[in-house]
Amino acid sequence: MLSFMFFMFFLLFISFFNSMWWFMCSSLFILSFLFMINFSYYSFWFNISYFFGCDYVSFGLILLSFWICVLMILASESINFYNYFSSLFLFMVVFLLLLLLCVFGSMSMFSFYLFFESSLIPTLFLILGWGYQPERLQAGIYLLFYTLLASLPMLISIIYFYNINGSLSYFLVDFDYYINIFYYISMILAFLVSMPMFLVHLWLPKAHVEAPVSGSMILAGVLLKLGGYGLMRFFMCLVYLGNKFNFLWISISLVGGIIISLICLRQVDLKSLIAYSSVAHMGIVIGGLMTMFYWGFFGSYILMIGHGLCSSGLFCLANISYERLGSRSLLINKGLMNFMPSMCMWWFLLCSCNMAAPPSLNLLGEISLLNSLVGWCWLSMLSLFLLSFFSAVYTLYLYSYSQHGMVYSGIYCCSLGFTREFLLLFLHWFPLNFLILKVDFFVINFY
Repeated sequence: MLSFMFFMFFLLFISFFNSMWWFMCSSLFILSFLFMINFSYYSFWFNISYFFGCDYVSFGLILLSFWICVLMILASESINFYNYFSSLFLFMVVFLLLLLLCVFGSMSMFSFYLFFESSLIPTLFLILGWGYQPERLQAGIYLLFYTLLASLPMLISIIYFYNINGSLSYFLVDFDYYINIFYYISMILAFLVSMPMFLVHLWLPKAHVEAPVSGSMILAGVLLKLGGYGLMRFFMCLVYLGNKFNFLWISISLVGGIIISLICLRQVDLKSLIAYSSVAHMGIVIGGLMTMFYWGFFGSYILMIGHGLCSSGLFCLANISYERLGSRSLLINKGLMNFMPSMCMWWFLLCSCNMAAPPSLNLLGEISLLNSLVGWCWLSMLSLFLLSFFSAVYTLYLYSYSQHGMVYSGIYCCSLGFTREFLLLFLHWFPLNFLILKVDFFVINFY
């Protein structure tokens, strides 16, 4: 792991040289492929260094982080074109990637907490520095205080756990049956806010709407997955209380997912609609994790990776339309099939993945999560039926309202896409649909 960290550490300095945009993009592509071929099928933990290591669960999420950060640079070419502090932007992206590698590679609870909180700082700078509207200041404060306030009790509970257990290493976690309800809530609250769960989700749409395309991509693609990854790791010491109290979070997530789906149907901002759909998808992920079933765990893992690629791609499409039209409103983004016919196919492909159509990873993840939740309680079938139905409804609403209808008269008659944009969308769509051929990797994660 240290070799990859040193690679990125030196890239931090290179980012301040002039005209290094495409060099950085190429270097991160090479780094992601090097990490991909470095996978070991023969050991549970591999690439182990002093504090860091990689297992089957963290491997997929680290690779997703590499991939999304490369595509962030590819999507933000306008920053390079107008030279809008492009060196500082590259520094923030690589610094954030380094912190994410440390988060997913941590083998200790405390180092995980430290880097989990640190990853907020470059994200905040991306929103404040390259956001669109003056309201980005308020969105940044929302993001910071929601997550920091929820994670302070987690720090106290980690210290308390160290006093009981004598170690914070994942290897040496003891299944302790004498921890209390306050410890249980404080341990998982930070992850529920980070995912985010319904009732503590208000920071996410604000942050997405005000963030630049790169900020939206990393928020939807990776930072929402930090909460799910933390729950997977920390439930090792919460088994007993989890079996007693998890019904509360499952109920909130399933009912909240239906309410959020209805909220999606009255959005007029493209990014806001995609952001709220992320909350609905993360609701079913929380439900699957909280059942503590085998199906729920690997279904959540698959859906997190699938949603990261799909949601990031939809934000890229929304930004491509925004760069042409100067607005993200659905009232102006109408008739894009006539205005940008070459992008219509990409809207269709990514919207179909968003509603879990085959052969996307989202379908595999949702089938597994349906199995786990129905196995946990058959009454959840009603809410799951409504969740799946409304997921298709708001995705069709997004596609049909943006692609069909009368073109707004104040814009050009036709606009084609750049090769860079087609490559960007292909690199989102291809792994999203072809990773389903490698399902055995996802299934053996939790043996």
